[in-house]
Amino acid sequence: MAAADKLAIIGSGTMGAGIAQVAAVSGIEVLIVEVDRKAAETGRQRITSGVQRGVDKGKIPAGERDRILARVRFASTLKEAADADFVVEAAPETEDLKQKIFAELDRECRKDVILASNTSSISITRIAAATGRADRIIGMHFFNPVPAMQLVEIIRAQATSDETFAATRDLAVRMGKTAVEVHDFPGFVSNRVLMPMINEATFALMEGVASAEAIDQVMVLGMNHPMGPLALADLIGLDVCLHTMEVLQRGHGDPKYRPCPLMRRMVDAGHLGRKTGHGFFTYPARAPQPSASGAGRHRS
Repeated sequence: MAAADKLAIIGSGTMGAGIAQVAAVSGIEVLIVEVDRKAAETGRQRITSGVQRGVDKGKIPAGERDRILARVRFASTLKEAADADFVVEAAPETEDLKQKIFAELDRECRKDVILASNTSSISITRIAAATGRADRIIGMHFFNPVPAMQLVEIIRAQATSDETFAATRDLAVRMGKTAVEVHDFPGFVSNRVLMPMINEATFALMEGVASAEAIDQVMVLGMNHPMGPLALADLIGLDVCLHTMEVLQRGHGDPKYRPCPLMRRMVDAGHLGRKTGHGFFTYPARAPQPSASGAGRHRS
């Protein structure tokens, strides 16, 4: 299978913009499909700022800045992704939406094109069922922030071919990432391990085992985690954590994945973490996000 020199990315949010930045830095031509004009402009600003940070830190030669940015184009319809060599969907984490996008991409893109999803929890096999190319559907789960995080989970669906897996792994390596092969089970590896830890920390808080500060301190100082589980939940968003726990419980049918009632109550109250200013901890307006490097940082 030929190298993916033209990459289409569906969605210009935090993940889509990060994937686009890394691809453009790697010399790949990128088309971002974003139907919302304001979101597209925000995505463009994220990419420009990210590349400039790379220049400021000496990771990107100053003379390369404009050439990198020139590799990124924007479009407003999926039809414009028709000439892409490879597609990565980075739309909101809603199964119906993803299936609709994949069904349309299946109609618009060449039959040899691989369609990948950046989902962190939704079944790749069910997404593939919305297309007529199940052997060319795969999960490509990046981590946030994409330019800094090394890992990409590559998720094989029921019918994903070896050729598709190899091409996807090669693309991840070309983008400077470490590709880890994972099979299509609810939560894959990352969320199957991470979210129950966050959920259990929430139970410990609800049951009065310790304060939020103490729980996080135990995990940071005792387990050498770069960030405590409750602070990490605030960074991810408690609504995202709750949704992922529900996916795990539904997918595995095991009560051990039952979401903590405190997490559900906080979501009902709108206390979602950093994005609302209040979660397990309280955050001042426009507070910068903590600089976490290592395995703790994740966005579903």
